[in-house]
Amino acid sequence: MNSGVLYAALAYSAWGLFPAFFKLLGHVNPFEVVLHRMVWALVFLLGVLTVLKRWAWLRDVARQPRVLAAFGASALLLSLNWSVYVWAIQNAHVVDASLGYFILPLVNVAFGFAFLKERPRPVQWLAVAVAAAGVLWLTLQAGQLPWVALVLAATFGIYGLLRKVAALGALEGLTLETLLLAPFALGLLAWWAWQGQGVLVQGDVPTLGWLLLAGPLTAVPLLLFAAGARRIPLGTLGILQYISPSLQMLLGVWLYGEAFDPARAIGFYLIWLALVVYSLDSLWNSRKQPAKPPVIVS
Repeated sequence: MNSGVLYAALAYSAWGLFPAFFKLLGHVNPFEVVLHRMVWALVFLLGVLTVLKRWAWLRDVARQPRVLAAFGASALLLSLNWSVYVWAIQNAHVVDASLGYFILPLVNVAFGFAFLKERPRPVQWLAVAVAAAGVLWLTLQAGQLPWVALVLAATFGIYGLLRKVAALGALEGLTLETLLLAPFALGLLAWWAWQGQGVLVQGDVPTLGWLLLAGPLTAVPLLLFAAGARRIPLGTLGILQYISPSLQMLLGVWLYGEAFDPARAIGFYLIWLALVVYSLDSLWNSRKQPAKPPVIVS
């Protein structure tokens, strides 16, 4: 249990500090950053699979067109989520990005009801309604939809929905997604280099080093998360997930000086109230569930 909390907390903390990393690449086109992230994440994941000798799944998946199609769709959603996220960080929308991950759990509740025939509890519906009021307030206050937050929440919510019913685990699933995206990413990077453009031709050594580091920085938090999720209750995991957007928002406001005026804060307060209601309800119901035997992970 304690190790599970540590693993999950480390994963969410790493995701919460991502803005500091992507700010270092602010001079690189955000789409090019995402392409490098795909390629170097794949290289790192292939290395992990080689060390673990876990390749049998790939032969099985290659014979299942439906599985490949499902992971192709999740890969496209993941690439869209990454692209919007990196763009937001580089263009002073860190707080907006954090908002997307604050409302993500409540988006998951709505998606579970719409697509998985789940029946949210009344308190969960109350939380969704309060969060929707917060988004509406932010829209009225800004004069436009908080599109960065909504796109991030929607793309990752649908991505999570696809992965929830997927046939592969976290490591294998992310490997397959990056493998499906790799031909496109490598082809476009090679084309840019042929045209004398892009970081591979014009970038300096530190920039190339940061882009290489994007591979393990993408994969390691996911592996930590998978290890933590197997050891701790879902309610505890739900509380820990707010570490990530909280750190992102603190970075955006205190380190990067993004606006957080009182009128805008009201929308966030409503969403945080919704999260408190949702989290307390999740904890209460998780404690009412019968205890399960511990999972032994070698």
